[in-house]
Amino acid sequence: MESQSVVTDEIQFRDLERSSMNGFLGLFIHLIIVPIIFLATFLLYGGGALGVILAIILQSIIGILWCIMWNSYVVINPNETAVLQFFGKYSGTVKTEGFRWFINPLYEKTKVIFRIRNFESAKLKVNDVNANPIDIAAVVVWRVFDAAEALFEVDDYENYVQIQSEAALRAMATKYPYDIIEEKDLGGVALSSHQEVVATELRESVQERLSRAGIEVLEARISHLAYAPEVAQAMLRRQQASAVVAARREIVDGAVGMVELALAQLSAKDIIELDEDKKATMVSNLLVVLCSETDTTPVVNTGSLYQ
Repeated sequence: MESQSVVTDEIQFRDLERSSMNGFLGLFIHLIIVPIIFLATFLLYGGGALGVILAIILQSIIGILWCIMWNSYVVINPNETAVLQFFGKYSGTVKTEGFRWFINPLYEKTKVIFRIRNFESAKLKVNDVNANPIDIAAVVVWRVFDAAEALFEVDDYENYVQIQSEAALRAMATKYPYDIIEEKDLGGVALSSHQEVVATELRESVQERLSRAGIEVLEARISHLAYAPEVAQAMLRRQQASAVVAARREIVDGAVGMVELALAQLSAKDIIELDEDKKATMVSNLLVVLCSETDTTPVVNTGSLYQ
């Protein structure tokens, strides 16, 4: 049976810091020492035909090296690094800032910036956990911490940040409701009301996706959150209705407590004896007074309680 290859998450490339020399030292050798050696080859002309041939060959080699040496220099700015490749093979990473020089002029040098960057996703239309369409966007603050991984583990690390951040945002938005307006959502996390919890989970989710590319996520936070335009008005009315129902529930709970307290105090102080019919009438009147949205008009009864 043929063995099947297994794809693993093992990181193949890590930053291997490479030393470099001061660029001004290389410039001195380049502009002073090499021309001196080049001129010194004229002394070989005194050795006959063989000396002339050797001098021409040596001067040609020195001239070619003198031209190639211009590729040995690189300027590395603060929070910047240069990744070295020698004919496609990773040779190391130079992090020392300033004007640097390499003895090997054939290195291919690729600069990677370590500065902090911001990425704001486009407004994505997704369905929350209750299947309500919402528009959501996020801001991700990130930076590269491993240049070799960023260059060699993914094709384009900036595009990778964008795609994976939006994918993590979509996945998280489908886990929670936009707002707590249903009984099943009570006590849970909502996108609109638990911003810190959502931001922490989003950052961890994005970091998990980007760590393979040598990228550190410093912060991830929702920057835009709204119901989709086609359901915005309906959801607004639903929120208003839920708020009215919740307010009514509070009023009724308070009114029932006040009626219970009034009956208990009347009975404890023997102010009046009320049968079941009188209690029902009193409870009805008190609830009307306490739960009514408008001021009630009192009616003075000048007869008995039953008139």
